[in-house]
Amino acid sequence: MIQWRKSSRSNTSGGQCVKVANLAGKVGMRDSKALDTGHLTLSPETFTELVAKVKRDELNL
Repeated sequence: MIQWRKSSRSNTSGGQCVKVANLAGKVGMRDSKALDTGHLTLSPETFTELVAKVKRDELNL
């Protein structure tokens, strides 16, 4: 069973709810409001790069 955890950056007002999981050396990401839509699987390096870009506001989100 996959152990998902809610991101510490997610809030309780219904916005930006992301869950992450360790998937045998990969990082799983999913929307906690839409669990049936599946998840992304990223390498740890790609996940780290994604988080850094989000923090620098380099993505059009």
